[in-house]
Order: sequence, then C-alpha cells, then structure tokens
Amino acid sequence: MTKKQKNTLLILAFIAGFLILLTGGYAYATYNEYAQVPLAPQLPEFTPLALPPTWTPTFGAQPGAVTLAPTLVIPPTYTPPPVCNLPDVMYLLAIGADSRQDAYTYGLADMIRVARIETKTPKITVLEFQRDLWVEIPYIADDLNGLSEGKLNQSYLFGQPGFHYWSDPSAGPGLLALTLNQNFGIRSDHYLSVNMRTFENIVNAVGGVDIYIADADTAEATGLPLGNSHLDGANALKVARNREAGVFERGKNQNRVLCALQKKLLAPSVLPQVPSLINAFRDNVVTDLTPEQITQLACMGAKLRPQNVTFAAFPDELFTPSRKIPDPYGLNPNGAFIWDVDYNILRDYVAQFQAGTWPPAAPIGKTEEGTTCE
Repeated sequence: MTKKQKNTLLILAFIAGFLILLTGGYAYATYNEYAQVPLAPQLPEFTPLALPPTWTPTFGAQPGAVTLAPTLVIPPTYTPPPVCNLPDVMYLLAIGADSRQDAYTYGLADMIRVARIETKTPKITVLEFQRDLWVEIPYIADDLNGLSEGKLNQSYLFGQPGFHYWSDPSAGPGLLALTLNQNFGIRSDHYLSVNMRTFENIVNAVGGVDIYIADADTAEATGLPLGNSHLDGANALKVARNREAGVFERGKNQNRVLCALQKKLLAPSVLPQVPSLINAFRDNVVTDLTPEQITQLACMGAKLRPQNVTFAAFPDELFTPSRKIPDPYGLNPNGAFIWDVDYNILRDYVAQFQAGTWPPAAPIGKTEEGTTCE
C-alpha cells in the first residue's frame, strides 16, 4: 500500500469515526429528550388541604404510635447520594379501572391505592382508599345540574374522555387525584392506571402468580381451591375482584395479588425481562411517569426487599354500611351504598401515612392496618 493510499484510508477512517460520534451523540440526545417526556399528561397543581387538629382515637392506640428502632445519626456534613436518581419520597396514585376494553374512555376506579415510595431505604407503603366513600368532586357541578358529590370511584369516571366533566388533560386520574387531595389531604406526584384486560396480560406475561387463598367464600366464588394456587391473569383478576367475603376481604385479596405480582417481577428469572415488559405494555398503561422515571423505579425495585413493601388499610371498625337516599344519580331505587365514617379520622391517618409514621409493618393477616409481603 502506497503512502498516498494510507493517508486516504486515514482520512476516511477519521471521517467515519466523526460521523459515528456525531450520530451517536444525536441518538443519545434524542433518547434523553424522549426519556424525560411523560407518557401521559401530568397531574395538575394541588392546593394543600387545611387539616383539622390531630384526632385522638378512643378505641385503641393512636395511629402511628409505634415503637421505632433507634435511628442512625448521620453527620450533617454528609448527604447520601440519591438512589437511582429518584427523589427521597415520591407518591404514586395507582388505579385499577373496571373497563375490560383496551381503551380508557370510560370505567370506574375499581381499585384505588396511593403508594409512598421511600427511595433511600428503599421502602414502599401502599394505602387503600375505599371506592364507596361519598366525597365532594370538583369541576362536575356544571355538567350535573349543580350536583358536586359522588362516590370516590366516580371521580375517575367523570374525568375520563367519555364524560369529560373537566378539561384538564390528566383526565380521570387527575380528577381522582384532586378529589383525594381535597377530601383527605393525600398527595399524588404521579399516577398509573391499568384496566382489567391489561392487568390480565401483565400477569400472563410474567408466567402467572402464586396466591394463597385463605377464605372459603373467595374459593367458592372463584372456583379455586383453598391454599396455594398458581394463577393465570384471568384467575388472578377473579381473586382481586371477588367480594363474596365482603369489601375488606376483597381489599386483602387485592393486596395478596399485588404482593404475588411484585414477588414475581423481582424473581431472578424475570427481573432481566422487566425493561422489555415495560416497553411492551407502555401503550396499554396510562401514566404520567417518563421512561426515565420508570427505569429509575425499576432500578430501585431491584434493591427492594419484600418485607419493605407494606399495605395499609384504615381499620375496618371505622366503617359502617349506609345508604345515600335518594340516590342522587337515580341508579338505585334503594339508594346508593356508601360508607358512614368520620372523615376527620381518615384525614388524621392520611397525615401520619404521609409523615411515614403509620402503619407499623406486620406479616399478612396479622393486623388490619399494616401488612407486608411475605
């Protein structure tokens, strides 16, 4: 090879390297721009609820009055690095919609949970809200002849595109988040909404989940045996939606299903597939999380211990079955089923949940207020 040929090849190699570097830089910048764009419209800004004075319960220990282990005192000059580039605390509104269609045009909020995600521990505490709580729903009065109340699960429906009782792009999740905030003072930073068909597909995509069915009524209603069962998506949904043993047992069944799904996602055989699973279901789940945030949460999930996932529920004894008579929406001649409960008490629990002092962790089935994944 002549000197001229060598010089020509060197120049071509330099140009090729420069083009590769330029293309790679453009691709990286494009990815970064995409990764930071929310997959759905973000939640509106909330005005914090002015909470009443702290309530002191008479039926037992004050919520949040638990004995904590001694805490490690860290020198004030040391600032721990962020875990997976996430904020120290994040609140995620998780919604299970009762629509069986692929679209999210309609549907009630069949399952309502707010997850408090502590990234430095890491730890997740999930608080359940009963869907039959009667609440003030903002922005609906003009479309309902002045009516501004309804069940908590209706606030999601009224915000969805099929009803569109408010104009914010966050639609049903945004109106539900705002309703929760105005009635209970709960904070939501982001939301995640999954309909029934997508839930089934997610469970099937991870190869099913292992559930322990402890209640005879649930077993009879779902046609599943008592004890341990390996369930596909359809049967897992049956367990999560069954209410034969009452709404409180239904909530516990939902928590068991969520625990089983979380355990499966963190299994060594499935964990490497999580990024591809996220990508596969990106168009079937409605969330204002960005791809970058989803990746960061998956990163934190890999560090999460099952015992640090706690499911919280307001004590059963606070709730008394009641009826809204007449049913303002005319759907039930006997009146709409609702819960009679002191909302000041619920707000006090919410305040301590957000402070990270309630509930105490305990194995599943051990207490009504705090249960952890086994």
